[in-house]
Amino acid sequence: MLQAEFDQFAQEYQQQHAASIRLSGETPDFFAQYKIDDVAARLARSGVKPRRILDFGAGVGNSLGPMRAAFPDSEITLLDPSSQSLDIASKRFPGQADFRPFDGETIPYEDGSFDLAFAACVFHHIPEDLHVGLIKEIERVLAAGGSFFLFEHNPWNPLTTHAVRNCAFDENAVLINGRDMRRRMKAAGFSSPDIVYRVFFPRLLARLRPLERYLTGIPVGAQYFVHAVKTAV
Repeated sequence: MLQAEFDQFAQEYQQQHAASIRLSGETPDFFAQYKIDDVAARLARSGVKPRRILDFGAGVGNSLGPMRAAFPDSEITLLDPSSQSLDIASKRFPGQADFRPFDGETIPYEDGSFDLAFAACVFHHIPEDLHVGLIKEIERVLAAGGSFFLFEHNPWNPLTTHAVRNCAFDENAVLINGRDMRRRMKAAGFSSPDIVYRVFFPRLLARLRPLERYLTGIPVGAQYFVHAVKTAV
């Protein structure tokens, strides 16, 4: 699954990502940080401290720095079909995680191996017919009570669609709206996933960002996440 495609872009991923989002006025670090901040804040409200974390489709490791800072005592696994991307990630963050390639279909861990699973803008690169199966795999390797946070680009936001159209590694991307992704997560076995819309204002209007907490149910943010908790059998 996409191994050759992302091996091809691994060396230039950071530069191409930064160029594609320039209209937002932000850097890739901003987008990586807000995602982990959202995850940490939501888990903190429920008193959850994940011991084992899976970063699914981790690529070159952009989320690892914020993730390690937010969860300093956790065991973190970066999983990706692109071995070249993982090689770059391991050189950026030596010794800070387990860097594990996989075949793109079967997650090479036992049932209940993780307390938190996280996917940052991964599924729009994956063929639609594989989505439910992969989400079932993520559900399988989560422990009962474990959380899955799936972040994606919102196809209903014009700046997002512009950024994707102008990004080389998004050439074959198919954006997924939040409602469809929630349905796929339900089909994979998660009972009550909810959608939160994010990033409504570019940096030029950053002073308005405190208002975003009131807008999370409006489907026009640049990105969204779907959060689900694995129920006990």
